[in-house]
Amino acid sequence: MPKSFNSLSQTMKFDIEKIAELSRLRLAPEEKEKLEKDLEAILGYVGSLEAVDTANVSATSHVLDLENVFRPDASETSGVRDEALCHAPSKQGHFFKVPKTVEKE
Repeated sequence: MPKSFNSLSQTMKFDIEKIAELSRLRLAPEEKEKLEKDLEAILGYVGSLEAVDTANVSATSHVLDLENVFRPDASETSGVRDEALCHAPSKQGHFFKVPKTVEKE
């Protein structure tokens, strides 16, 4: 049987040095002590959530009842390419024609 968060927060000793190293943080000794206390408090709070009865609560992916408000994805021709090309000083087919900028050696 897995341990509860409450028992974890009481028995777990955080390796603050390792956490700081992985997070690329330089912590002063007093910051390390505060971080350890904060992490224990967070685990304690998470543990208190275990007491909440969620048996009659349906699973949800979002707290609001949202619906997709976007239109269906459909392919359309826009004519933007032709409009842009009509202003080009030089074109070749459906492409802009530009001067060569890379020379072979």
